[in-house]
Amino acid sequence: MAQLLPIALALPVALLLGGRLGRVAELRLRGLWLFFLAFGIQVVAFPFAFLPWTTGESTAKALWLVSYGCLLAAAVANRRILGAQVVALGMALNLAAILSNGGRMPATPEAMKAAGLDFAVKHNSVASADPSLPWLVDRFAAPDWVPLTNVFSVGDLVIALGSVVLVLAATGARLPGLPLRPRAEQPSG
Repeated sequence: MAQLLPIALALPVALLLGGRLGRVAELRLRGLWLFFLAFGIQVVAFPFAFLPWTTGESTAKALWLVSYGCLLAAAVANRRILGAQVVALGMALNLAAILSNGGRMPATPEAMKAAGLDFAVKHNSVASADPSLPWLVDRFAAPDWVPLTNVFSVGDLVIALGSVVLVLAATGARLPGLPLRPRAEQPSG
């Protein structure tokens, strides 16, 4: 959910820079089914409170990793879209931290305290004072005034940056000196 915030902030900026929401409809995403599959798998792994099932810890962890693989594959399939490459890099950074720490994303005690969190294991996160690849784990806390966020990693920041670039490019926003949309090829002749 926290990754929706950069997109929500980028949309009005894109419109102010001459972008149009209608251009997003022209975007041809590859592997769109992978996004939906990943979401469905995550709902099975970490069901909403109103759903009538629970998923065991090891099964949830495995399903979450599979869903992450689907999202990463979708990002790679859409690498031709400006910003998708950056999103894929951020996901790869997060996946490196997750895999090197037993299939969960560690959060440092300092970040958790700053975010007002207190848990040992929650969904796909685990509190850890001594994680592997400590520079890639959830080590930053969002300020209290930021909705839907808590702790985040360098990979999350890279994903957010890629999401903003993707929104700007998809809407056709114009930044001085930076062509976000590829120019149409000129006929040779």
